[in-house]
Amino acid sequence: MRIFTAADIAAQDKRFRTTFINSLSGFKSVQLLGSISPDGKPNLAIFNSIFHVGAHPPLLGHIIRPKGPEHDTLENILKTGYYTLNNIQENYYKQAHQTSARYLSGESEFEACGFEAEMIGNFPVPFVKEASIKIGLKLREALPLTVNDTKVIIGEIELIQLDESLIGEDGYVDLEKAGSITCAGLDSYHRTQKIGRLAYAKPGQEPREL
Repeated sequence: MRIFTAADIAAQDKRFRTTFINSLSGFKSVQLLGSISPDGKPNLAIFNSIFHVGAHPPLLGHIIRPKGPEHDTLENILKTGYYTLNNIQENYYKQAHQTSARYLSGESEFEACGFEAEMIGNFPVPFVKEASIKIGLKLREALPLTVNDTKVIIGEIELIQLDESLIGEDGYVDLEKAGSITCAGLDSYHRTQKIGRLAYAKPGQEPREL
């Protein structure tokens, strides 16, 4: 086995290092993030940095890169205070990946990449109609990370739409049944297969299958 030191990593080609480090931490949640500008222009972008923050209140977070002239997601979230997360199913992974292309500011990735924008109730931001799990969030915090000039966006869940058959008696959401895919790195997409689900761990007790 080879050992990579900090000096070795720093000496790597930039594109190689980006792929290497992005895939190193393993499989991640991948979602389509919907937003809308104050003047009503929808935006859609793929994100693989989404993480659970808390359930009381229900909070999700994600990392977002610095603002750029063709990246509307951060600007839309900060100005409107709302956004959506939409799971990706296998049939749509190529279209979802295409949303990472640098379209011109104001150009709708919904239309360019073959997704249909869907408004639900009074929520002010579009969802992806093709998604089987749709989450509407309100911005709670935008925390700057000075270490690499990114931001941690924390949103509180205000709306969830999914088929009730996906929810177990204990509240567990069956992502495999929902058809959600996962990803590794920036461009590798994967199906999921459950190995097993275990009961709450307690000292002195053997792990128990649920």
